[in-house]
Amino acid sequence: MNHVLLGGHPAIDFLNTSLAPDGEPVEKIPDGKSYLTWLTAVGLLDAARASKLSRRFGTEALDAAAAEARRTREWARAFLVRWRARPNGNYDEEIGTLNKLLARDVHSSAVHATEQGLSVIESPQIANTEALVALVAGQIAALITTEQPSLVRECAGSACTLWFLDRTKAHRRMFCSASVCGNRAKVAAFRERQRS
Repeated sequence: MNHVLLGGHPAIDFLNTSLAPDGEPVEKIPDGKSYLTWLTAVGLLDAARASKLSRRFGTEALDAAAAEARRTREWARAFLVRWRARPNGNYDEEIGTLNKLLARDVHSSAVHATEQGLSVIESPQIANTEALVALVAGQIAALITTEQPSLVRECAGSACTLWFLDRTKAHRRMFCSASVCGNRAKVAAFRERQRS
């Protein structure tokens, strides 16, 4: 399954796992296998580890994790809509929910020798499938604590439901993809001018 990775941040790409191009709903994490594939695609797991987790947990447990991830995604979408509209609002309840998800996240640290010298590498310990949802919660936490709410945007494309983080210098990005939605908007504007 091809994943849409246009958001500029794993938390935004997570929201974009549910999309509706031209009004047709598409679910990109319908089951546990596709959830592991998505976690690998955004760099939250490596392929070898995802394969081991797939064998270790089994289909039923991973499908349950995917279902929880979908519920978390819709909760996060509603939260981020409010956060964008009122950045300084009171989000005690949402932060409490997010902290509960983050509490599932356990990391281990190890020192590794690299060509540049010694470095500490942290890796998540996935003791159960709940920790797979904690990986995404960590990205949501990173988004709301390090990014400006005004730069989290929805695509201006008329039939697009994707979100993105505007990291352009002038902060004028309007579309999830200049080559797709941006091009469609240019063609539509050109046709409108031709009609006038």
